[in-house]
Amino acid sequence: MGDLLVSLYAQEFSSPEPRTEGTDLTIRPVLAPERHVVLAWIERHFSQNWASEVAIAIGRQPSSCLIALSNGELVGFACYDAVARGFFGPTGVAEAHRGQGIGSKLLHQTLLVMKHMGYAYAIIGDPGPAGFYVDVVGAIEIPFPGKGIYTGMLRTSEPAASS
Repeated sequence: MGDLLVSLYAQEFSSPEPRTEGTDLTIRPVLAPERHVVLAWIERHFSQNWASEVAIAIGRQPSSCLIALSNGELVGFACYDAVARGFFGPTGVAEAHRGQGIGSKLLHQTLLVMKHMGYAYAIIGDPGPAGFYVDVVGAIEIPFPGKGIYTGMLRTSEPAASS
């Protein structure tokens, strides 16, 4: 599936609360001194490529990366304006914490921040679970085939074995 588009002005998002009501979940922006902790966690749970994008988001002022904490433990993250202005992502939730609604809460909180910044739409580039975005925020596919902005991206490869 190609990139997705989400209308922010047509959405009713709940207002961002640092602590999600009725749970032990806190969603907030990453602080600059936490950068190394968050990037190491993302490399461990996801990839170096995502960590590179997140580093850009954390370096923005204000930070364009939100994190989800459960009892003080990092369990997920969501970014915007990392690879390009108006893009949502990357985003992820630790495998042990999936299925608890954390991804939906991160998505809603991040899109609400984008809406308050003046964005009318958010683009979700090369989405993995496209059905999730369709179901949760009514995303629609942008009718352009391929990987969009990620087409031709350099990727690390395994070093060749020496003889």
